[in-house]
Amino acid sequence: MPKLFRITTVPLSLQKLITGQLPYMRSKGFEPLMISANGPEAKAVVEEQECEHVLVPMTRKITPIQDLKALWQFYRLCVKHKPEIVHSHTPKAGIIGMLGGMLARVPVRLHTVAGLPLMETSGVTRRILNAVEKLTYACATKVYPNSTVLKDFILQSGFCSPEKVKVIGNGSSNGINTQFFSTEALEQSQVQQLRQEVGIQPEDFVFLFIGRLVKDKGIRELVSAFKALQTRHKYLKLLLVGPLEQDLDPLPLETLQEIEQNASILTVGYQNEVRPYLALSHALAFPSYREGFPNVPMQAGCFELPSIVTDINGCNEIIVEGENGLIIPPKNEQKLLEAMERLLTDKVLYLHLKANARRMIVERYDQQHFWELLYQEYQEHLQKKGLFNVKKPSTTEA
Repeated sequence: MPKLFRITTVPLSLQKLITGQLPYMRSKGFEPLMISANGPEAKAVVEEQECEHVLVPMTRKITPIQDLKALWQFYRLCVKHKPEIVHSHTPKAGIIGMLGGMLARVPVRLHTVAGLPLMETSGVTRRILNAVEKLTYACATKVYPNSTVLKDFILQSGFCSPEKVKVIGNGSSNGINTQFFSTEALEQSQVQQLRQEVGIQPEDFVFLFIGRLVKDKGIRELVSAFKALQTRHKYLKLLLVGPLEQDLDPLPLETLQEIEQNASILTVGYQNEVRPYLALSHALAFPSYREGFPNVPMQAGCFELPSIVTDINGCNEIIVEGENGLIIPPKNEQKLLEAMERLLTDKVLYLHLKANARRMIVERYDQQHFWELLYQEYQEHLQKKGLFNVKKPSTTEA
């Protein structure tokens, strides 16, 4: 039974980026092991993924001494367990996993790229992050950007050769469980109760954002656009679902004050269960500056929500302009305001986008199909290295 290491910087990524993958791969004959730094999700992810979790202290910042310690610990794990495959996600886990795996002579080293923080940096920091990215890819057997646009960026940046890069299926890091993300899977009484708890009235039109409340997610523009929209339209709510993170990428003071003082802006913090919030909303507003292949627009689509997204990789592949949502330039408050107003005033457009939203996600990003494609990638790499194959999938497993 081949051993499979899955490494991310923090346990939240194991929980959110690869939900359900490890039980699936175990059913296909792999012996998976999760690796990340410690975090509040560590216990839950073991239960959810039905897999052992080993702690390697990693940080999301540039911390050379701590990074060397983490590299040494991961190298020793590889020497001890001798995995056939190491598969990493997130930048810090990528360099630790790929470099440590190469030094330990792990035969198959795979790295998924789901967004590049370096896109929003410059100067010395940008040069350091570029160098780290190149080293990560040099140590990898294969690199999987989770969108076509991200693949193009990697190649244009000269991070690695074209033959090393591949997008699995139509993109994404995990696909989406379209049965789980559906109105039929929810108790409507639960949605109605939540509606009352957060203070949403029947006549309200609810714009939803799900994600970290940081500058790079476009929260400043979203809050400002919503404030302007309120001067022209009644019965609006902006629902912000996600943690406020003021350490790495802080919001400006005026944005924080508006969020606190505006009674129509509802903040509920991080929520492990986001489906009820999707079910009580009318549209997704997701004005992020950078993404890999975001889950949120796919989740919103499954609940028949039109999405407003920025013209960045991932988002502009999930959303097709005028078909299941609207695409605007990043960092453009005026265009965001105009798009939000179009959904409010153009009922024909809104209903057209809503009618297409779920179908376009189900047809392109169903999770079971993605898992099978990833399993085939694992098989192919094992065969190329002359290693034994895991068991063939049966009809009931596929």
